[in-house]
Amino acid sequence: MKRPALALATVVLVGLLPLVVHSPYLLHILILVLLAAALGLAWNVVGGWAGQYSVGHAAYFGIGGYTLSILVARGIAPGWGALAGMVIAVAISIVIGSICLRLRGAYFVLASIAVAEILRLTALAWKTLTNGAEGILINELPPLTLFGHVVTDFSGKEPFVYLALLLAFVGVAVNEALTRTKLGYMLQAIREDQDAAWSLGIPLAFYKNAALSISAALTALVGAVTAMYILFLDPHAAFGLEVSVQAVLICILGGIGTVAGPVLGAVVIVLLDEGLRTWLTQGHALVYGLLLVLAILFLPDGLMGLFRFRRKPPRAAPLPSAGGAP
Repeated sequence: MKRPALALATVVLVGLLPLVVHSPYLLHILILVLLAAALGLAWNVVGGWAGQYSVGHAAYFGIGGYTLSILVARGIAPGWGALAGMVIAVAISIVIGSICLRLRGAYFVLASIAVAEILRLTALAWKTLTNGAEGILINELPPLTLFGHVVTDFSGKEPFVYLALLLAFVGVAVNEALTRTKLGYMLQAIREDQDAAWSLGIPLAFYKNAALSISAALTALVGAVTAMYILFLDPHAAFGLEVSVQAVLICILGGIGTVAGPVLGAVVIVLLDEGLRTWLTQGHALVYGLLLVLAILFLPDGLMGLFRFRRKPPRAAPLPSAGGAP
């Protein structure tokens, strides 16, 4: 019960920050950290627990962002746009998973990248729907109403802090559930040895597609909230390789296949990126990349590997001598 209590305490603490912190820049950093954590947690479902290293999650991120942006531009509430993007992402993930999840290793990685690139080129070419390379600009978000009362008009950064916090909390809850449910056990068995799992009667295609669908739904929600926050989306920002690589790096740096690893990785990556942008006007990307490479080389288990407590096995009791003496 310690981990759920710690997660709940963290959520409450972060939720109280907007009441104390009024700096727009600090709230912006907090939103970026929470969105990055939600993105990493979404990828961790299929990459960390199922062992399927997708580098094409920008496909689902872009679907969520573009669906919300297109519907909001036509006067539909953002909540319905986020829900529609999630449904479309899940439907596409089932189609993609039924084809690409048959592949293993580098072939699956290349296939996932190709899917995201196909969607990026489609968004560029379909100008009547996506406005092509010019992107979609959301002029104004309609207010969020509940039972006829306006909850928020999205005029400040505080509403987006709570939205991003909700996404991160859902991601933590899903990953925590995978540590103690049948689905999580099956995914871990597939991750460790697919052939052995298949020989035990585990339906590989079903469980891998289930993991990809959950991951796609969460990633689409992150894309939708990101589009609401920045109010602009173009094919490169939505479906670009950088989005997919960021999701993978967050988990690698924090610890793949752990619950807290993506959260810790998101904090380090966002703060490192923003700090280098502030301190170095040129060459920050090079330094950022070098630091990440060093972290990956010397922390193979991620940052969570530093906090794992390894218990020593208990010593066996000494065997009695042949003569029966103690």
